[in-house]
Amino acid sequence: MRASLALHLALFRRQKAQIARAIEGQSVAFRAYEARYRRRTSEYRRVLPASAVSQQVQAADVVYVGDYHTLPLAQETYLELVEGTREAGRRVVLALECVEGRHQSAVEAYLAGRLAERSLLARLGHGVGQGNGAWSGLRSLLAYAKRHRLQVVGIDRRAQGERSLELRDAYAAERIARAVRAEDRPRVMVLVGQYHVAPCHLPAQVERALGEGHGLRGLVVYQNAEGVYWRLAREGKAGAAQAVELPDGSLCLLNASPVVCQQSFLDYLEAESGDSPLRERSAAERFREMASLIGRLAGVPVGRALDEVEVVTAADEDALVRIQQRGRFTQGELLQLRRHILSRESCYIPRARTAYLASLSLNHAAEEAAHFVRHCAVGDAMDSPRRASDAFYARCLEEALGFFGSKLVNPRRSCLGPGEWALRFAQARGVERQIAAFVLAHKAAEVEVPDEAVKLLPLRKDRLFHGVSHALGYLLGDALYRGFDGDQVDKADLRALFRNPLEDPRATYFDWVRRLSV
Repeated sequence: MRASLALHLALFRRQKAQIARAIEGQSVAFRAYEARYRRRTSEYRRVLPASAVSQQVQAADVVYVGDYHTLPLAQETYLELVEGTREAGRRVVLALECVEGRHQSAVEAYLAGRLAERSLLARLGHGVGQGNGAWSGLRSLLAYAKRHRLQVVGIDRRAQGERSLELRDAYAAERIARAVRAEDRPRVMVLVGQYHVAPCHLPAQVERALGEGHGLRGLVVYQNAEGVYWRLAREGKAGAAQAVELPDGSLCLLNASPVVCQQSFLDYLEAESGDSPLRERSAAERFREMASLIGRLAGVPVGRALDEVEVVTAADEDALVRIQQRGRFTQGELLQLRRHILSRESCYIPRARTAYLASLSLNHAAEEAAHFVRHCAVGDAMDSPRRASDAFYARCLEEALGFFGSKLVNPRRSCLGPGEWALRFAQARGVERQIAAFVLAHKAAEVEVPDEAVKLLPLRKDRLFHGVSHALGYLLGDALYRGFDGDQVDKADLRALFRNPLEDPRATYFDWVRRLSV
């Protein structure tokens, strides 16, 4: 197995475990439901061109498109399929899981122009200030339907208990069957969670609802099924194959790796106030825009360097290879970089002039853009070797500037304050509790006995070193932004800090702590 594929697969497994921890209480019925889906999508029969997919969709009466709710590309691909069928002249009905059937009258009022979008979204539970939650593409789906005067059928219902999935599928099936039985025989384009579209789930329920001899053809179209993707990846075909046919005749479209799909869900879970996901295709462009903005404020010219910086995301299978090609690293350093990628932490790597974005969070991209600006200002001094205690305070200051830069882009971003760290110390266990203890102890020493604070540094364990310096840096960066926003810190001082080579990082750190009364 190629080293890049092994790393990508390891990241997938780690993120899968993280998602499993976040979603507690999965029932026996759900696990069985998931297992049936995975068996159906474990292999493929042949690679298909895009034209063959279009032909099969055109020949179907009901098309079941699998959705990954937090991935906008999944909804965009669905709309591309709808667009292709709409051009054929046959009436198209959109059957959407993101709309509960009980809201059907509100959706129809919106489509008829009698209800504003804001009011509709509020009724659907996606009002202003609430975000779109897991349904990232809801507004675009509804706007498309209204623009093209398409009927929308809500197919979801609320259900709980062991039979909830079965009940939801049965409800959706009745509504889909009713739509497809219309006199003008419309084509029904279904968008529903990926597990539901396995032929033995929702499609089987629709068959039962239609009864025998209906003569209608259904087609299942998965998106980025993990089993299929990893089989193609091992064969070296993942980048080239746009679609495949599965042994049971279902299709699977390939427009994003499973790692990117997972990442969209984790970004949704971890989103901070005011944060918003970047599109993978525009991540590099947005990074450069933010670096330009921060560079102008910091008085650091970044124009020429922007042409040379590389932006790598978790979607790039060859992320480590690309980083390695742009800088000289020892085997030990490469191993550390690999661990960093697997930890799902973004970083800027000065030696390689590369920003690695572990997520597509706007906040994290802005933070790394600030680190890039800092590198443009001080050059190799940013990466110079230091004794352990100096390295600790230097990292605190680098983290502070990164967090400050992200606050320029998203002023609503917040970080854990002393009160939250005290709560974490009381409730957490293991390393997280130790980090909280060091953070609280250091903050107390900063006020009472600053000269003794250096004795409280966790210098021997990497996770503690990085965790504590990260937390202290964020606290200082947050205070720095508040000082700048409140005119307590002028632009000249801020520019001097960005250009400071940190020859004495401990003194610089404590000077700013005292000045900002952090």
